[in-house]
Amino acid sequence: MLRIFYSSHFARAMKKLDPGLKALVAEREKIFREDMFDSRLRTHRLRGELAGYYSFSITYKYRILFEIEANDDVIFIDVGDHSIYD
Repeated sequence: MLRIFYSSHFARAMKKLDPGLKALVAEREKIFREDMFDSRLRTHRLRGELAGYYSFSITYKYRILFEIEANDDVIFIDVGDHSIYD
């Protein structure tokens, strides 16, 4: 079973989202738990300074940045628009 952990930064970023977007995050997380590479999520590996991290889409604008640990646990690092890559 996929285990997801939430960084404190992710939790703070989630609190700042509007309720409608939070609902979309919950829907996307449900899909993610079933298959983290489901095509609806557009999950992809990041490059450059964020090499080793992955991202998946909540909407066209919003993303979740995450990391896959050696034991296949997942840590959600951040949620937000493209500024999370900065």
